[in-house]
Amino acid sequence: MPRLDRRTAIKWMLTAAASAVALRGTSFAVPPAAAASDAAAPAGKPYGTDADLNRDYKPGELWPLTFSDAQRRTAAALCAAIIPADDLSPSAASLGVPDFIDEWISAPYPDQKRDRQPILDGLAWINAEASRRYGREFAELDGPQAAAICADICHAPDALPEFAAGAKFFARFRDLTAGGFYSTPVGMKDVGYIGNTPLAEFKGPPPEVLKKLGLA
Repeated sequence: MPRLDRRTAIKWMLTAAASAVALRGTSFAVPPAAAASDAAAPAGKPYGTDADLNRDYKPGELWPLTFSDAQRRTAAALCAAIIPADDLSPSAASLGVPDFIDEWISAPYPDQKRDRQPILDGLAWINAEASRRYGREFAELDGPQAAAICADICHAPDALPEFAAGAKFFARFRDLTAGGFYSTPVGMKDVGYIGNTPLAEFKGPPPEVLKKLGLA
């Protein structure tokens, strides 16, 4: 998978950080047996109140990125399972969401630092579960196998006790995946968001809407 260029990823992170879906936190702990080794605290310095987004940042500038190649493969497979390609848009993985998540958990800010270890531990958990069930890493599973694991952790209230940690991880990873995907022009188009698009003619709200609001 080609990497998203660094400047785009940082802009993307700034946009998603302002959205509720990206900032909604999930507090959980992965059992020690399933947890990955503790990740080092994010290094690097914050970019301040006015980041220079006109330059092309290289991987590791500002702050070092976190994902290993193996973690990036796992993140990409999970992103693709959460938002697969369809007739309207490519998958979250091919759009670059794994790089957005890597940027997110690597940034030295409170919200991002809070997500760092849980995301890394969760990726380790889902790989361990894939290995337990199918003898392969999550990124190597076929569609039905990946979907079977996701089905067991996609809704925390319904998850069995042995999947509780995985379900909490999945909830946060899904929020970050959606927050990244729908912060892009492709994602906005996917949900029909128009934004600041000029119109040849503005007709105003439909009469039935104005009537319902008591304005007509």
